[in-house]
Amino acid sequence: MWKKEPLAKVADVFVETLLKAGVKRVYGVAGDSLNGFTDAIRSHDGIEWQMVRHEEVAAFAAGGESQISGQLTVCAGSCGPGNLHLINGLHDCHRSRVPVLAIAAQIPSAEMGTNYFQETHPEQIFLSCSDFCEVISTPEQVPRVLAIAMRTAIAKRCVAVVVIPGDILTKLASSPAIDLGIAGPAGSVLPPASALASAAKLLNESKKITILAGAGCADARTEVLALAEVLQAPMITALRGKEYLEYDNPYFVGLNGLIGMPSAYRAMQDCDTLLMLGTDFPYSQFYPEGIKVIQIDLRGEQLGRRTRIDVGLIGDVKHTLWALTPLLTKHKSSHLKDAVKHFQKVRKELDERAVGEPGKSPIHPQYLTKCISDLAAEDAVFLCDVGTPTTWSARYLKMNGKRRLIGSFNHGTMANAMPQSIGVQSAERDRQVVTLSGDGGISMLLGDLLTLRQLDLPVKVIVFNNGALGFVEQEMKAAGVETYATEFKPTNFATIASGAGIRAWRVETPEQVIPALREAFAHPGPAVIDAVVARQELSLPPTITLAQAAGFNLYMLKAMLHGDGHEVLDMAKTNLWR
Repeated sequence: MWKKEPLAKVADVFVETLLKAGVKRVYGVAGDSLNGFTDAIRSHDGIEWQMVRHEEVAAFAAGGESQISGQLTVCAGSCGPGNLHLINGLHDCHRSRVPVLAIAAQIPSAEMGTNYFQETHPEQIFLSCSDFCEVISTPEQVPRVLAIAMRTAIAKRCVAVVVIPGDILTKLASSPAIDLGIAGPAGSVLPPASALASAAKLLNESKKITILAGAGCADARTEVLALAEVLQAPMITALRGKEYLEYDNPYFVGLNGLIGMPSAYRAMQDCDTLLMLGTDFPYSQFYPEGIKVIQIDLRGEQLGRRTRIDVGLIGDVKHTLWALTPLLTKHKSSHLKDAVKHFQKVRKELDERAVGEPGKSPIHPQYLTKCISDLAAEDAVFLCDVGTPTTWSARYLKMNGKRRLIGSFNHGTMANAMPQSIGVQSAERDRQVVTLSGDGGISMLLGDLLTLRQLDLPVKVIVFNNGALGFVEQEMKAAGVETYATEFKPTNFATIASGAGIRAWRVETPEQVIPALREAFAHPGPAVIDAVVARQELSLPPTITLAQAAGFNLYMLKAMLHGDGHEVLDMAKTNLWR
């Protein structure tokens, strides 16, 4: 497998350990403290250096690959500023619970502690976004410390960071590469029988049960649906649970939260028992009060973190439901029927908004998203930026069991979609990968459009160009604050992409959407569609508080008084046309 003999240099053993663990690529930006490492990658078969233009993108790309593959992935940064750039992407990886190894190169070991050029302390800096962060300061520590880091990342599905001075990488190794000896995290974890009995007793005594399900149900779709049938329980999902549970699901009544649906909100508020499955849904204001709560989660530290619980079960959803469901009695309840009926009404109203009138601009983002969903491949991978693209993705992208939906759903960082797509497309070269990028998000790490061309990755980047930080503006309006510091000067991202040698389209009216999408999806290389969408399109939460309503009224009054009445008029035209 390898061209070099074992025990050559530490960097060779480093690379060979990665190879034995199945790592196929490392994302990063080359630098002098990484020279020994990149040279070892160059001279070994089976592993590639995936050059990006910014280290933050390297971490996002590693996270994207890990989310699509489920396997350990790797990113690297050179000393000082190089590895510091990794930190935001690593925070996203860590909070998404994906196994990523980050290699943080360090200044020469003899200079450490002298305030040397580019000296930082990554072993302290990365503690907040990793479960393992240690320094390798001698050749004798390799590969044992490296293996511990990799095993930690795999077993805990987390970020592990190894800090190593560049000069150590070029020294002679004292031991060969080793096999990790593990294939992945635990396949099943069961709560104690007494806890299962307590949960069953409470569920059997409950009349109206609602299920809130998340990404922890990824491998338990069959078991979750069987449970819903027994309990006659409507099912709502957190955003990360959408791709696993939304499709072909007679119990599904929508997503909850700020980007959710009124039907989901009502199903949760109307129940007398809430059953949480594999979710750490963060918004405490959406949890009902005065009800019973049962929570099942593989990570015990997450139990009761968001709302008071009556029974907490530490276990994976699949095997816990195997043990729990036989203890339950079949329920009869109109709760499910009422919730589904309400969801169908809400779904119809949402679909009626996803239309485009020929010649009328700007384009409604609902229509653009529906067209993306309708025309994309059956097994497409969608990646959405934080902000309004996440809202439209949640409401209008249809899942089918083959498609994937990836975003920064826990960390909530801008600029995630296109960088993550680099890792997804690198791992799945023949799969259609589509980003729903905001104009704010894409511009934040715009330089890595060049990476798509550099690596010949056929990602389809669709920019929702509304000329502003749209979601931030909505938050300001809801708070009664005039919009400020959110507007962008008009930007043609299609021209920018074309200048970078990437095929691009500018779309300004609804009738241009479908032809552009078809051409872009058929294009064999990277492609960009710059779609001008309505800036004032409101993506309202499932329930509006009195404070929010008052905030909107206050915003409109301030705008009129300060001569910004055109904004109020545009908002009315955009949202009252229905």
